[in-house]
Formats: sequence, structure tokens, C-alpha cells
Amino acid sequence: MRRNAGLFVAISLLSGFGSSAMSLVAGIWTLDLTGSTGLAALTGLCVYAPVLAGPWLGGLLDRAPRRPLVIAVNLGLAAALLALFAVRGPGQAWLVFAVASVYGVSYVLIDAGETALLPSALSPTELGDVNGWRSSAQEGMKLVAPLAGAGLYAWRGGHAVVVLSAAMPVLVAILYATLRLHRTPPVQPTQRHRALCAGVSVLFRQRATRVPVVLAAVSIAMSGFTTAAIYTIVTTDLRLPTTFLGVLTSAQGAGSILGGLIVGRLLASRGPGAVGVAGTVLFAVGCLARGLPWWPVTVAGAVVAGVGLPWTLVAAVTAVQTHTPSALLGRVSATANTAMFGPLVLAIPLGSAAVHLGGRPPLVAAVVICLTAVAATLHRPLTTARPAPGLDHSGQAPPNADRAW
Repeated sequence: MRRNAGLFVAISLLSGFGSSAMSLVAGIWTLDLTGSTGLAALTGLCVYAPVLAGPWLGGLLDRAPRRPLVIAVNLGLAAALLALFAVRGPGQAWLVFAVASVYGVSYVLIDAGETALLPSALSPTELGDVNGWRSSAQEGMKLVAPLAGAGLYAWRGGHAVVVLSAAMPVLVAILYATLRLHRTPPVQPTQRHRALCAGVSVLFRQRATRVPVVLAAVSIAMSGFTTAAIYTIVTTDLRLPTTFLGVLTSAQGAGSILGGLIVGRLLASRGPGAVGVAGTVLFAVGCLARGLPWWPVTVAGAVVAGVGLPWTLVAAVTAVQTHTPSALLGRVSATANTAMFGPLVLAIPLGSAAVHLGGRPPLVAAVVICLTAVAATLHRPLTTARPAPGLDHSGQAPPNADRAW
């Protein structure tokens, strides 16, 4: 089990480095090719838009062997990245958008596939810790990889970054192949489970998964909603240079790393529902602090928000892994990703519009929305739900109950 835990953390480090480096460079490269900031911003939309198709894409993971599919997707992503060697001028800028879209689809499949594979590689007591370590690894790469990617781009150009980013999914595929998985077959899905709405039904009909996922969705949406407001707070209210945004980003990243390292123990003692509530409250406190007119408190607020946000995400992912039947884990995981990250598509532009009222009103609105979601959750007590069908009372699958891999 310890070996598998280390492999999953290494997978998160490698995939996080490659994706974070390339996502920044794709925008810079498009800007240099076209001279258009609007087109450069659209590369990010190409990456995130496929998350809306999560319920459909996740179904593939329940109809095919998961590990071979995840390995194939990583190798396909590496091949797609190599197509960027054909980019020589503005006429090939469309290739950057095409590869960014491939990246987005692969994110959905790989994230959901990894979420579905974890319960087959780790004991239930390890899930919270490993999910937290993975979160810390990914956040750490967000601090390092963009700088490395931008530096390599400035030194050797976009093709050098392509080589680096394409190597990462190949290495990840190798690590996936070395995992030791428990072979327990999924419960055969009924006709109702084969429907496209099966992921939504399983995810939201039980409180044990519904509450953490909704809290994570609210917190993540509010993080996007307040992005423009934080820019305004820094540049207009605090009258600081735009470079100070880098300080806030680093502070939030440091908080996320710290939060990921300790969330596993909280999940073991309190459960995903309580951790989701705590994370949402911390994120709300961080939003409130970032609106105060003193920059040290703004930095402290970024750290607090950085701790709270991954708590909500890790709590939701762990709840889905623990309380979903293994036969449906692929589509339910992908549906959960859609529920958590899909609202960003609306939250970001709404936040950009709301900032015309000033920097603080959107932050106050985010605090109110987060605390309202928590209050709605606490209206009913957080109880320990029974494990998903096919699990024993300890949360473990019966021996030889699943041969999907």
C-alpha cells in the first residue's frame, strides 16, 4: 500500500508539472503568434470547457478497463502535444487550440480515472491521506512549473516546452502500469445505471456525497467569482503594483500545500462532510480578510483561503471514492468534477462584471454565499453514511469481488 501511495503522489507531481507548464505557455505562445490577448485567453477556455462533458466522458471509464484506458489517454496526450512541432507561425495557431482541447478532454478522463483507481490500490483508511498528499503535490507544481515553463519558453521557444510537457504523460503512463491493484469486479450495472443520468443520480441521491460535492462546488465557484475583485483590491484599494498578485498567489499556494498535508487526519477523525464544512468556512474567512484595507491581512487571508479550498475538494473526492459502487465510480467521479468545476464557466465572467461595483462587494457576496451553503448543510446533522454497495462495514470491498482491471 505504501508503494502505491508513493506512486500516486509521483503521478500527481509529474502530471501537475507538465500541465501547469504547458497551460501557461499555450497562452503566451498564442499571444506571440497572433498578437491577440483575447485569443490567448481562449486557450484556457479550451482546457476547462470539456469538464462540462464529464457525465458522458466518465461513462467510458465504466465500460472499459480503467488502468489501460488511463494509460492510453496519457500516451495519446503525449502524441497530441508533439503535433505542436508543426507550429511555425500565425497560420498554425489553431493547432494550439486543438491541443488545448485535447488536454481538456484528457483532464476529465485522467482525473476521473485516477479517482476511480485509488480505491482499488489503497485501503479506505489511506484514501484521505493520499488525496491530501496529491493535492499538496499539485499545488506545489503550480508554484514551480509555470515559472519553469515560461523560462524555458523564453530561452528555447515553444517547441522545447512541448518536449518537456510531452515527456510527463509518458512517465505517468509508466507509473500507472507499475501500480498493484486489487482485482475485484464491479457489480454489473442495471439498465438504469447505464443511462447518462446515472452519475448524477448516484452522486446526489445520498447525503454522504451530495453535501461535500456541493460545498466544494460553491467554494470553487466563489474562488473564480472573486478573482477580478482581488485584482481590484490590490491595484486600486491597496494601491500596490500588479506584481503583488504574485505574492498572494504564492501565499495561497503555500496554504494549499499545508492544507493538503493535514487534511487526511481530519478526514479520518471527522469525515468528509465536516471537513467540507470547515474548508468552506475557512475559504469564506479568507475572502473576508482579503477585502480588509491592510496588505498583511490580505496575505494572511490568501493563506487561509489556500488551506480551506483544497479541504473542500479533497473531502468531496474522498466521499465519492468511499460511497460510490465501484462499477459506477468512473462516471460518478467525472460527474462530480463537472459539478465542482463547471460553475466556474459562469462564475468567472459574473465576477468580472460584479467588480464594476468595487473590489469588496464581490468578496462580501462570496462570504455570504459560502456561509449560506454551510448553514444549509448544518440544518441537518452530518451523520456517517453507510458504505457503497459492494463494500463491507469497514469500507473495504470483499475479496475477489471486482475484476475490472
